Amino acid sequence: MKLISEVQLPDYPFKIDHHTPLMMMGSCFTENIGKQLMRYLFPVCINPYGVTYNPLSVKKRLDALLERDTYRMEDLDHYNDLWFSFDHYTKFSSPHQEEALAKINGAFRKAKEMMPKVQYLIITWGTAWVYRYNPTGEVVCNCHKIPASQFTRSRLSADEITRTYESLIPQLLALNPHMKILLTVSPVRHWKDGAHGNQLSKATLLLAAESLINQFPEHLFYFPSYEIVMDELRDYRFYSEDLVHINPLATTYIWEKFKQSLLSGEARHIIQEISPLLKLLEHRPLNQEGESYQKLLILKAKKRDTLQTIYPFLSWKNLPSD
Repeated sequence: MKLISEVQLPDYPFKIDHHTPLMMMGSCFTENIGKQLMRYLFPVCINPYGVTYNPLSVKKRLDALLERDTYRMEDLDHYNDLWFSFDHYTKFSSPHQEEALAKINGAFRKAKEMMPKVQYLIITWGTAWVYRYNPTGEVVCNCHKIPASQFTRSRLSADEITRTYESLIPQLLALNPHMKILLTVSPVRHWKDGAHGNQLSKATLLLAAESLINQFPEHLFYFPSYEIVMDELRDYRFYSEDLVHINPLATTYIWEKFKQSLLSGEARHIIQEISPLLKLLEHRPLNQEGESYQKLLILKAKKRDTLQTIYPFLSWKNLPSD
């Protein structure tokens, strides 16, 4: 007897491995899966602008990676003693203008350099609701605690989302004709919109994704993270204390689905091979003195050296330090 309604995963015509760069942009769900890929030493760039929730902001950031050379002082705004960019998440803000710009450009340049090599672009949309800054009319990534009266809030239509990406996708494919784009909708509910408002928002994102996939069937694909949580994990034990965000157990469950459906056999084998080393590196003994600790350090170094010899192509820079 089956106790869950299992979501049927697509049979993808490609498999992700450790040889091809990935870029992930979008909501915090993107970071959850991205951190798993980074942990297992995939060449992945995760949210170079920070967490981004709505499709227009994601699109604007991809436009910038295609067209911009850098960010300048005039791209920053100032409020409440902080310098910030409406295109970036709050982690890039700083009381010092030069520091904010340095953080923004540091992440931007790494992503810009990687962009022509990206084989897999994974985009997670979180909400169809957007905030437009009244003085400019521009959709912002984050409101940076500026009073709500300075913004106009509205919900995008599926057609609006589709039209904006219809112009972007050919540009991405011109840069890299072999690029595969994986669209996902975040299972995290935006509860402040209300139960019905959240459903309308998610439905809008799903319709837009379906329309784009139908137009670019050889390059665009969909991973049903939203459906997995809504249908297979319909229990509050899979949520954090706020009853909105999913917890590590749910993230692990979705990662296993992602891994089985989208990673190559070689990639899954490498994950299995390096997992013991990762567990050793992530373990922090209370007593870091004495002979037993020195033996542990030797064991870590030996395992690391052996694996680096076998798999020199892995992103060893992502390995946790001792």
